[in-house]
Amino acid sequence: MPTHPPAGPVASLSVALVGGLHSEARRATVDRLLAAVPGSVALHHDLATAPETGTVARTVRDATGVLSTGETPLVNDCACCALREDLVPELRRLADSELTRLAVVELWDSVEPKAMAEVVVAAGLRLTAVITAVDPALVLPCLGNGDDLADVGLAAAATDQRTVADTWARQLEYAPVLAVVDAPEGELAADDTDRALLDQLHPTARRIAVGPQADSGRELAAAALAGFDVEAAAAAQHPASALLPQDADDSGVTTFVWHHIRPFHPERLYAALEELTCAAARSRGRFWLADKPDVLLHWDAAGGALCVEGVGPWLASLPDAAWEMVPPVRRAAAAMDWHPEHGDRCQHLVFTSPGLDRVGLAEVLDSCLLTDAEYAAGREAWKLLPPAFDSLLEV
Repeated sequence: MPTHPPAGPVASLSVALVGGLHSEARRATVDRLLAAVPGSVALHHDLATAPETGTVARTVRDATGVLSTGETPLVNDCACCALREDLVPELRRLADSELTRLAVVELWDSVEPKAMAEVVVAAGLRLTAVITAVDPALVLPCLGNGDDLADVGLAAAATDQRTVADTWARQLEYAPVLAVVDAPEGELAADDTDRALLDQLHPTARRIAVGPQADSGRELAAAALAGFDVEAAAAAQHPASALLPQDADDSGVTTFVWHHIRPFHPERLYAALEELTCAAARSRGRFWLADKPDVLLHWDAAGGALCVEGVGPWLASLPDAAWEMVPPVRRAAAAMDWHPEHGDRCQHLVFTSPGLDRVGLAEVLDSCLLTDAEYAAGREAWKLLPPAFDSLLEV
């Protein structure tokens, strides 16, 4: 990722990111911020035509209209890379003018806030908010959309292999603030199920209603200037310390938390992957396999597709001296799941969906664990089990 070393004082400028696939909700949120915060401007890089034109179009506007436009060339055939390279100089220009209080960066549809937040902070700029704009009626359709971004014209680079569903899930779950924008009357309106799904997917988020009937300007302005901790946000998403949702059941939407100490049998779990992946609109968490007892594995599923990856060792597999190099939040998360024999190794998977079959799902998951006899055979015997996940983990 390109980096921009800090250059000069920029403390007077606050930067707020507003993102999300719901473009109309995103635009409404930015408009409300511009109206609510005196001395604010919005920057938007449009990546839509980049493949045809070879450039990314930039617009800077305030509450009265467009202030300037410009273009920046693609970087390594990557529109998102061009955005990164152009954004920091533009923010520095605004900071140097000392006329702008808040720069609202309206991210293009498929740009993920985590990457851009880290770019802004690495440049020495003061990031004060990350907000995802949400139309509740579109949460489930986006979460169930397994299409590749490239197939729907939303890829940020020629090599972009993300899907609509997994991109939306990360946009939604990273932001500590959700700007909730209902569709206008006469269009597709959200119902109780839509709202329950949103609540259960990100229960810790602060929600701010934005719309003609909502007097949210002051609240939204305060959220945009409140402050944002990039390191804490990363820790809240890391599989080892993620703040996963709790059990819930409301308006036909269920969140089921499955927690177990015993390891999975690799072959039985592999055989059940399709059934487990399709059982919920969204599932995530951490788990361990009997044949790979030292590897913390990440489970991340949306839109009928599953990503499984190793994200480093369990703390229990590290020497004591290495614990000092582990962030405190990781040590605290491990302590909550600590087992006298297995340490922090555990199964902690969370499934959220309308119409979820909690009992059936538990039965499938339980059947994938080691049996009593397999468990009693011990760790050396476990390591000899067929390595069914090697192809997924590219071992």
